[in-house]
Amino acid sequence: MNWEAILAPYSQVVEELKVKLKGMRAQFEYESKHSPIEFITGRVKPIQSIIEKAEKRQVPLERIEQDIQDIAGVRVVCQFVDDIYTIVKMLRAREDFIIIAEKDYISHKKTSGYRSFHMIIEYPVETIHGVKIVMAEIQIRTLAMNFWATNEHSLNYKYEGSIPPNIKSRLQRAAEAAFKLDEEMSIIKHEIQEAQRIFHRM
Repeated sequence: MNWEAILAPYSQVVEELKVKLKGMRAQFEYESKHSPIEFITGRVKPIQSIIEKAEKRQVPLERIEQDIQDIAGVRVVCQFVDDIYTIVKMLRAREDFIIIAEKDYISHKKTSGYRSFHMIIEYPVETIHGVKIVMAEIQIRTLAMNFWATNEHSLNYKYEGSIPPNIKSRLQRAAEAAFKLDEEMSIIKHEIQEAQRIFHRM
């Protein structure tokens, strides 16, 4: 398989989405409002991870572009929980891609404690051969959710998906503590935003 040729459009999707999301963030800042976007990251799944996922899900390699939805991934990180839904609403209103699936793991957290909002989109990429429709995943989460998920991902990798029960229960407690932090911060959100506006004017 020519992996470079297959993955090139996915890299393009990630870069274009990052530019567009950063543009949204800048627009909020120009209008001196609170930006719901704290920062944006993106990546194309490494080839080995794609192969492993395909084997796990019994997806033939010639079907990966149709059956693996997160080869291209963009993550939007916010300060507050309600910022997530502000971004979701704005993404739903865009006309430069089509949302084909949404998963709200904030209202309905995973048993592990994982929380995030996922969107699967179909994005049109301009290539030298014409327009190619590429699937990508957008994850939207708070700083606290991102901190937890990053550590959980590392542990899952270390233990090959079988995290020991004692660590798993601590992770679940940490997930609840992270969400409690988000809830408490949401209560004093307006105070925090006012403080940030004063700080940025100095």
